[in-house]
Amino acid sequence: MAVIETKVKAATVAAYVGSTGLLAALTAVQDQPGLVGWMPVWAAPFVLGLLPAGVAAVSGYRARHTPRTDPDARTAADLKSL
Repeated sequence: MAVIETKVKAATVAAYVGSTGLLAALTAVQDQPGLVGWMPVWAAPFVLGLLPAGVAAVSGYRARHTPRTDPDARTAADLKSL
């Protein structure tokens, strides 16, 4: 299994926290706070916040990254031999 980069993990957490905050704010100002009828009102912002977090994680994981051009940069294979 491939290693997930720290920047992808950070983007996922940021997307979750940001979207949860926005959904909570929207819920607070709506006349009907139930975002999804089958879900408890208190759980809706947290569950719906997983959607953009999942999109951020998958897109960050699948994104092509610029190869390193620094000759001093070591690869994971080089580090294992030390």
